[in-house]
Amino acid sequence: MKAIISGKNVGVTNALKETIESKLSKLDKFFHEDMEAQVTLSVEKERQIIEVTIPVSGSILRAEHDTDDMYASIDGVVDKLTRQLKKHKAKLQEKHKKGAFRFENILDYQPQEEEKEGKIVKTKRFAVKPMDAEEAVLQMELLGHNFFVFANGETDEVNVVYKRNDGDYGLIEPEYD
Repeated sequence: MKAIISGKNVGVTNALKETIESKLSKLDKFFHEDMEAQVTLSVEKERQIIEVTIPVSGSILRAEHDTDDMYASIDGVVDKLTRQLKKHKAKLQEKHKKGAFRFENILDYQPQEEEKEGKIVKTKRFAVKPMDAEEAVLQMELLGHNFFVFANGETDEVNVVYKRNDGDYGLIEPEYD
């Protein structure tokens, strides 16, 4: 796997590049050689953050980890990616016949440890009110939630606002192909 490494508020040294490439090489058993991973390193106050994004056959595998040490963050993000890959591949293989696995860029790999699979335990229904994104943020804050689903009054589409780790807000707007 090839790693495309960039830095935001941090210089990317050769030692960091070598460590990232070495740690990400542990994921080579999951992927073919031509896969590319986008790696972004950033520093916010005392947080050393690494974000890895790997496009896989129309889907995106993404993990982010932050600690006060960049090398510990690198280890953490590789662990997260490994768990995600094992869990999703095992789940898809259970649901589909072997060989019908939709991620053709991922090599066959059998999980060695059994992980508990999450399941939907609650369904909630609610009326979706038309409003703008700012009003949706206010509603989210009033409810004390970290996301809020609403009908965008301008576009008549269902949108989601959410609170980001950096304290700002994000807006998810669907695009239909």
